[in-house]
Amino acid sequence: MQIAFDNSYARMPDRLYRQARPAMAPEPKLIRVNRQLADQLGLDLTGLSDDELAAMFAGNRLPEGAAPIAMAYAGHQFGHFNPQLGDGRAILVGEVVDRAGNRRDIQLKGAGETAFSRNGDGKAALGPVLREYIVSEAMAALGIPTTRALAAVLTGEPVVRETMLPGAVFTRVAASHIRIGTFQYFAARGDNDAVKALADHAIARHYPELSGRDDRYLQFVRQVATRQAQLIARWMSVGFIHGVMNTDNMTISGETIDFGPCAFLDAYDPKKVFSSIDQRGRYAYSNQPAIGQWNLARLGEALLPLIHADQDKAVEAANALLVDYGESFQEAWMAAFRAKLGLTGEDEGDLDLVTDFLALMHGGEADFTRSFRALAKLAGGADDAVLRQEFRQADELPHWLGRWRVRLADNPRTPGERQAAMEAVNPAVIPRNHRIEEAISAATYGDFSFFDRLNEALEKPYEEPAEHEAYRRPPRPEEMVTRTFCGT
Repeated sequence: MQIAFDNSYARMPDRLYRQARPAMAPEPKLIRVNRQLADQLGLDLTGLSDDELAAMFAGNRLPEGAAPIAMAYAGHQFGHFNPQLGDGRAILVGEVVDRAGNRRDIQLKGAGETAFSRNGDGKAALGPVLREYIVSEAMAALGIPTTRALAAVLTGEPVVRETMLPGAVFTRVAASHIRIGTFQYFAARGDNDAVKALADHAIARHYPELSGRDDRYLQFVRQVATRQAQLIARWMSVGFIHGVMNTDNMTISGETIDFGPCAFLDAYDPKKVFSSIDQRGRYAYSNQPAIGQWNLARLGEALLPLIHADQDKAVEAANALLVDYGESFQEAWMAAFRAKLGLTGEDEGDLDLVTDFLALMHGGEADFTRSFRALAKLAGGADDAVLRQEFRQADELPHWLGRWRVRLADNPRTPGERQAAMEAVNPAVIPRNHRIEEAISAATYGDFSFFDRLNEALEKPYEEPAEHEAYRRPPRPEEMVTRTFCGT
């Protein structure tokens, strides 16, 4: 197979990465390949057998022109700084320019040890590979910026975690894998030349309109902050909890990355935490906007010498950006939730209308996704019972609905148009935690049919075909998943 690689990061100073080589998988077997994404990348898979694809996506046969490397980065993990992390179980195979003219990384996760493995085996178990495949593709279908899943393969050898588990490799595609922690790695070492080289590379790749500006590094942080504000607002609008918002898990491109202990809300709870390693709720659903701001402060710190030669002026400018982030987030969040409620224009009471509905959902233990979807049906003329049945306790709901309908009177749309607009932003199906666990459990014993059906149901999340009705249901009490786990 020929791939037109153009590996710009591998041409950077070699202290930004280490050479790496995927380990040989003894018996690679293809689980799934994303042919639509492959076509977007300009990869021609025609004529390749499943065995050939498995060998390539396991890392056994790298296409000509690949330049496999492991990237260096640091990071604040749960608020504590680790000066050296890096790609411990991921290998950047190379970069391609896709059919739309966008540069994309192709990376193998779980392909063996690198210089940054820190005594780990560099391998991945099947469960985390399937979870990342499912959730990243679901996020893409929801229209949320995200890394993508190109392929998943079994390696034919077990990996040792709490028990022996099937080994697998995940092929991830990203706009880039440059993280806030990448800048922190070099800033912590006082290597300002590397910070500058990295910033110039990131600007040229992601924000070329800033190239040549005297204030380009300050504006670079501003652009990253704006994208992160918009991204986190989108997460909140679909009830997504990242679960591990460390600075090494936040990209400067504004894509969602690293789906380890992530989860989606069932019943709405702003303090909800799923991650088994988040013991104090640092990355709870409602904390995500503030954590985004905290992480961006760390990016600003790493770039202070580039922002201004006078440190006091650099700090002042960076702090102003953090205020701007808060305003950008609030604007993006309000826009998302106005759309979810079917509101057009702006009214000073909109914030109270949104927060009061969320409070009712919390008190009534209402399912986040189903409640907003049901509200869309009410906007189209359905009986209030369609929404009321989602609440355990709904005494205050009629009063809120009255206020909502008064506000909708400002909307010039017909009921049908209003329902259609709301259903275009309120998904009917999300990758519910119990369905992901069902798919992983079955696949561990060799049955990938649950995985395939779940992916199919998630391809068009804003539609309600009868055959996918089961994927729209909330979990029964015995099906509820209360903890999710990191893949390492």
